[in-house]
Amino acid sequence: MSHKAGFVSIIGKPNAGKSTLMNALVGEKMSIITPKVQTTRHRIIGIVNDEDHQIVFSDTPGVIKPNYSLQESMMNFVMGSIIDADILLFVTDINEKYDENDVLEKLRTTKSPVAVIINKIDKSSEEEVKAKIEFWKNKINPDAIFPISALLGYNVESVMQYIKDKLPEHPAYYAKDELTDKNMRFFVSEIIREKVFKLYEKEIPYSTEIIITAFKEEGNLTRIAAEIIVERDSQKNIIIGKAGAMIKKVGTYARQDIEEFIGGKVFLELFVKVIPDWRSKKNYLKRFGYDD
Repeated sequence: MSHKAGFVSIIGKPNAGKSTLMNALVGEKMSIITPKVQTTRHRIIGIVNDEDHQIVFSDTPGVIKPNYSLQESMMNFVMGSIIDADILLFVTDINEKYDENDVLEKLRTTKSPVAVIINKIDKSSEEEVKAKIEFWKNKINPDAIFPISALLGYNVESVMQYIKDKLPEHPAYYAKDELTDKNMRFFVSEIIREKVFKLYEKEIPYSTEIIITAFKEEGNLTRIAAEIIVERDSQKNIIIGKAGAMIKKVGTYARQDIEEFIGGKVFLELFVKVIPDWRSKKNYLKRFGYDD
């Protein structure tokens, strides 16, 4: 049998479950998942290999109308993934009230097959699922529609089989033992950022960026230093917390997950740095990996 390989982009509105679906398809925790919207900022690639296939998945930021430079860069990642895609998975929440025209606008630019993934059906009735399937058939007439629960793994295997059937014949794009194009530092920064999203309220997580400033392997111990970037002194005080209690909590939870991720002991140091209005400054966005 000839070898098949291709790029599969997962797109949709914030909080539709794109990252949960990618993690389920890849079988590894590639993307951070929190109840807050807009947690994925970068285009994160996860690679699935077997003897006859290589599937290069892209989990993309949720489609929004950008309000500042960081969000513009995030939407550029989305457009890049649509252009590259051999197959597009459009993930929609079963409870979404059809307000997805900005996503559909981007889908109109593609000639690749589009599969609509109706997610979170564990929170709905059979009638609601049937109605939503009919809606999407009439709205965009996609190549396929899959009702799933990414969180519970329901019907995810059908999505994977569809992808394998649709992939073009092509040699592998990456070495067969690779799982992602991101390095270890990237995933460590994402783990720390996930803890910030989970532990802080309101606008704090959206004003933060995580920069790994040191990553040294010393025998059985990995020493990591990271900066939590914020935009204002008041945010810095909230991140640190009273007598350093909050940043200590972030460090403890992050260290535990990093140790599990890399399979070894970790010494983690966290610092907080203020860079006013960094989300709107092109030079910082470039330095933080958002702009080419």
